[in-house]
Order: sequence, then structure tokens, then C-alpha cells
Amino acid sequence: MDEYILEMQGISKHFPGVQALRDVQLRIRPGTVHSLMGENGAGKSTLMKCLFGIYRPDEGTVRFRGKEVQFTNTLDALQAGISMIHQELSPIRDRAVWENFWIGRQLKKYGLLTDDKRMIAETTALFERLHIQIDPKAKMGDLTIAKMQLVEIAKAVSYNASVVIMDEPTSALTVAETEQLFDIISQLKEQGVAIIYISHKMEEIFRISDEITVLRDGQYIASHRANELDTDRLIALMVGRTMDDMFPKAEYPIGDVVMKVENLACEKCFSGVSFELRRGEILGFAGLVGAGRTEVIETIFGVRRKAAGTITLFGQQTEINTPRDAIRHKLALVTEDRRGTGIIPVLSVERNITISSTKNYRKYGLLNVRSMREHSQAYVEKLNVRTPSLDTKIENLSGGNQQKALVARWLLTNPDILMVDEPTRGIDVGAKAEIHSLLSKMAGEGKAIIMVSSEMQEVLAVSDRILVMHEGKMSGIVDRKDFSQEKIMKYAAGLN
Repeated sequence: MDEYILEMQGISKHFPGVQALRDVQLRIRPGTVHSLMGENGAGKSTLMKCLFGIYRPDEGTVRFRGKEVQFTNTLDALQAGISMIHQELSPIRDRAVWENFWIGRQLKKYGLLTDDKRMIAETTALFERLHIQIDPKAKMGDLTIAKMQLVEIAKAVSYNASVVIMDEPTSALTVAETEQLFDIISQLKEQGVAIIYISHKMEEIFRISDEITVLRDGQYIASHRANELDTDRLIALMVGRTMDDMFPKAEYPIGDVVMKVENLACEKCFSGVSFELRRGEILGFAGLVGAGRTEVIETIFGVRRKAAGTITLFGQQTEINTPRDAIRHKLALVTEDRRGTGIIPVLSVERNITISSTKNYRKYGLLNVRSMREHSQAYVEKLNVRTPSLDTKIENLSGGNQQKALVARWLLTNPDILMVDEPTRGIDVGAKAEIHSLLSKMAGEGKAIIMVSSEMQEVLAVSDRILVMHEGKMSGIVDRKDFSQEKIMKYAAGLN
């Protein structure tokens, strides 16, 4: 039996204006977790898509179970024994969970009819085995992002594959759900299944990895046993330089109150939320997933209907019923779900940046196209959005660059208050540092910022104050001088 279940040699892939992969190699042993690391844009997802039949490599060979293979589509890969959990979720939201689970491989009875009863039963049985508490008959669109991710994880396991690719599987999971995933991974390893694991969470990588391969700028850098590396060495391999400070925090003067929220409530989401936000301040929102953090900023922005409470902007009580109202009052919101409610994948980088500001470029019914392009280019340069051109479809950019383009979109509206929900979810350490630096710079320019984050290190490092939520209630606000991980976790657990 071969030592490696999967070998990729000399893989190269070119897109218009981008050499995504150049002579990349990867070797995977059965029954191991092999982490694939690198900054966004390093080529990790592209390499996996070449393996999974989504892309066809321009050069190179793939050997699976000792034989050279070439998958022309995802069905070929699945039938051969390779499954993949994708970073960006694309569920059919108006269909049931079980229907999403079996799409493209429906079970039949009498050779013709779909066997709905059996598919529901088998979905239920697998969920029970994996300790996933989701109703298979629930509508997919009614689930949280975390539960959608768990469905995708279960779906990948259901193929009984020999290799399972997990691309950012925990990006939306709670601590408890992440532990569930690690239990699933342990089960798969015991069965001899190889896991290719992509994540930017260092503590996960060192906890579950047997081996680590690093890519940088589309090229192979190194492979090591996980116990041969530490965080500093791994980051240096990924970014080509040491990164002593992943979370830069510049000190800027805090100004006057720009927003005051009193006893804000949203039916079945949260209640009794009160706080002040000052010019030049970064107010962090912490708490466990589901605590109500996202719902608070969505209510402020008019995405959700307010049930009670008041919002005062610049000294005047203000009614915000729609996002249009919020934008008019110089508020901006970068949403948590980059793919679902952020980018418009099929449109260009330029169109994604300008789409919320189009009216500002319209005069006498005509668009000032030149001005739109000039302003888009200025923000691409200011935020260091790495893109071949403004005309490139935004779906072809890495996650970190998509995120920076979304920030550019809202900065173009010239907001006084910027709310960002999980701004670094699913992006690498280098892009994280750029986002953190950008937020600090914006605060220094007098913007007021609310940042929702599930990463404790991030919220502690970047915030001036932290508001902590627990089960729809505000459990405390902590000043920077009193920051500690223990205190924030205590409030998040409702132990104030």
C-alpha cells in the first residue's frame, strides 16, 4: 500500500491576469489531518478546486490511491471518494434541509420515484450519529450560518469519502459546535479517512493537525510535521516575514458622543440594550454566537424592526426604519455573511464598490462613469485591495480582498458611523492585520466604529471599550483599562 493516499505534483493554474498556482505539490497520508496554510490569495482554495474537479489545472498530475486521475467535475471526485466542505455556503434557502442534503443524488423507490421518507430518515440518523441537533424538515433559509455549516459538514461525511476537504469549516461555529466537528474528525481519522483542513485559526491548526503544508503567492513553500512548528514560525512561512503584532492598536483621542442607544429591543432577539458611541472610538461587541450582537447592529441599521427604545444621532432622536434611512443618516454596515449579504459575486470589483453610492454620481439622469471609476481606484489603492483590475469579477478575489472591497463600498458613502460584523471571519493573518490597521486609521480620522467579533484576541486588542451580550441581554460594558479575557468571558456567560 502506498504511503500517500493523495499526491499532487507540479500543479499550475492561470486565470486572466492572475497566476493562481505555480508548480505546487501536496502529499496526504491516510488517517491524518493535513492542514493547508497560507494567506488569502495564496492559492489554497484554488488548489482544492483543482483537486475536486471545479477547475482543471493547466499543468501537473494528481495521483489518488496510487493511480493518476483527472476529475472533470465534482461528481467525478465524489464518486472516486473525495468530498469537500466549501468556505462560501451556497444553500437553496427556500428548500428543506434534507432536500439540500440529497440534491443531485436523490434516493429512488420503484426505480422512478424519489424516496422522500427514506432520505429524511437517513438524514435524521446521520445527524443523530454526529450529535447535530437540526430538524431535517426545517427550511434551510431559516437556519443560522453556523447550522448551515453543520449541515454541509454532515453532507460531506455522508459520502463515505477517503479524503474530506474542509475549507474554513469553523468560521461560523460556536465553541461547542467546533468541539462537535473535532469529534467528527476524530471518528473519520479512526476510519482511515484523510482530512485536508484549511483554517486561519492557529489554535485549531496546532490542536488537530498531524502535518502542515504552507503556500505563499500561489507557490509551494514547505511541509512539516505539526510538532515541528510553532505559531511564530508558521506565520513567518505564510507571510514571508515575522509578524510581531497581528493586532495593531493606535491610540487616538476619543471625541463627543455621536450615537446614543437607550433600551433598544427587537422582538424575540434582544431587549434593554443601552450604550453611547463616541467619535474616534472602536466599541467592540463580544459574546457567544447567538447572544444577539448581530441583531443589535442590524436593528440600528434598519434591517430589523425595532420593538422598543430610542436611537439618538448627533443629539437628535432619529427613526431608522430601513437601511436607506440609515445610509441617509451616515451609517454604514459591513455584514457578517460576506457571500450571502455582502458581495454581488457576478459583478465587477468596481460595481461592488460603487453600488451603494450610485445616486451620488447621477446628474440629470446620467451617471458620471469616469468619476465612479476614479473613486473606486482610489479606494482600491487606499485599502490595498489586490485585484488584477476594477473589471475583475469580485468572486475571483480572495476572501480578504473581498472584505476590503466591502469596506471600500461603505467608505465611499462617507459614513460617520461604521458597523462591522465579524470583519476578519475567514481571512488570513496578513489580511487581518490590514483590516485592524484600517479600522484604527478610520477611528483616527474621526469615524465612530462598532465591531462585532467572536475572536477574543481581536476584540480585546482593537477595541477602546467592549459591550458584552448574553442571551439577548446586555451583560456589561468594560473600559480598555479593565480588559481581561476572564472578565469578558464571565460577562458572556451571564455571570456578572
